[in-house]
Amino acid sequence: MAFDPQLIVGPELTAQHGIGVVAPFDFALDRELWRWTPDDVSLFMTRLPYVPVPVTVEMASALSDHSIVRQATRDVLAPEPLAVAYACASGSFIRGAQGERELQQVMVNAGAPSATTSSGALVESLALLGISRIAVVTPYIDSVTDRLVTFLGSHGIGVVSSVGMGLLNHIWKVGYGEVVNAVSAVDRDEAEAVFISCTNVPTYDIIAPLERMIGKPVLTANQVTMCSALRAMGCRAAGEGQWLVQLTSATAA
Repeated sequence: MAFDPQLIVGPELTAQHGIGVVAPFDFALDRELWRWTPDDVSLFMTRLPYVPVPVTVEMASALSDHSIVRQATRDVLAPEPLAVAYACASGSFIRGAQGERELQQVMVNAGAPSATTSSGALVESLALLGISRIAVVTPYIDSVTDRLVTFLGSHGIGVVSSVGMGLLNHIWKVGYGEVVNAVSAVDRDEAEAVFISCTNVPTYDIIAPLERMIGKPVLTANQVTMCSALRAMGCRAAGEGQWLVQLTSATAA
């Protein structure tokens, strides 16, 4: 029987735009990033090379080495993303504010049409929300958490309280209950928002409930990274009920 292509009629294919994502070798939350992504945007993922050390200052410094970030950015440009995101919080704050700016410039110089880092996206998001005092939850050991506090201070953002979980590996295995308990313990009246660091900490489903519980924005590394990259493309992030998404989606309309 002859095949008639006219008999096959389906919805018109939606043109896809893309975000290139440069992630650490141990990044395990690809699916979480997709949950902020609208249907007409694809994620093009690439991984940085394996670093055989625990999650320490040494690892974060290795993950932000300019040569490997430059190569990873070039690798992810093949499908022509409209933005490139460096999805690692510690790797982007570990060398301070100047180091973050240099990392972003490395990506632009490698050919990224626009570039964001998780820590740069956090500063951007806090500015959009008009927030300058926050509480911080991290999975890190103290020496890494201290670098985050210093990074934020250099941008005029005060950390009124912080707690680190002291983890050296397997951060993606942190459960929602542990994160909720940490936020409850660290929140202070003077904190205008709470930030949960590390792109390997799962947070999507608990952001909106936490915000309702504490009555203020809860920002997370993956959330700010995706919102920043999507804003650069003029797109709206998904994320029903999330404070940052609802505010910044209006600016992309």
